[in-house]
Amino acid sequence: MTSVHSCPLPAGALLARYADAGYVDCYTATVSRGVSHAEFVEAFYTGAVFKFERWLLKLVVGRPSTDEQARELASGGRADFAAWRVEDRSPDQLLMCDIGGRTRSWLMVSADPVGNATQLYFGSAVVPARRSSGGRPRMGMAFAALLRFHKIYSSVLLAAAHARLARSRAGGLP
Repeated sequence: MTSVHSCPLPAGALLARYADAGYVDCYTATVSRGVSHAEFVEAFYTGAVFKFERWLLKLVVGRPSTDEQARELASGGRADFAAWRVEDRSPDQLLMCDIGGRTRSWLMVSADPVGNATQLYFGSAVVPARRSSGGRPRMGMAFAALLRFHKIYSSVLLAAAHARLARSRAGGLP
């Protein structure tokens, strides 16, 4: 079984800019080989679990996407994908913003220089539309009701990408 666990955001995480703006989470798993950021992004967005989400987005919000578009996103040749647009990118990170501007998805890789392993990171941020009278983020009841599902789903998404990368050799996904 893949060991996916919650962790603090690593230093330099692009998602950190939202740490005080609302809800932020971070999950990690380690692949025992070198994995490029592009490989991780492609594995994440073209896996069976995420393809179901892509299908839902096509059905519900009319935003279809393809595996080819996911590969273009992974290689830096695309600035939008399904219901997201690229907000920021670095050689080892990708920060996506949904079309409504309220949620962020973030993917990062970190190479282990000693053990030829790669730490995979996946995180999300939810920026509330409203603030309390004291100025603090106010997430609302719908968010609270869906949070447990979100945490499980985030772990499942990362575990699926991890499994694909662990089964593949560099440069080719199963």
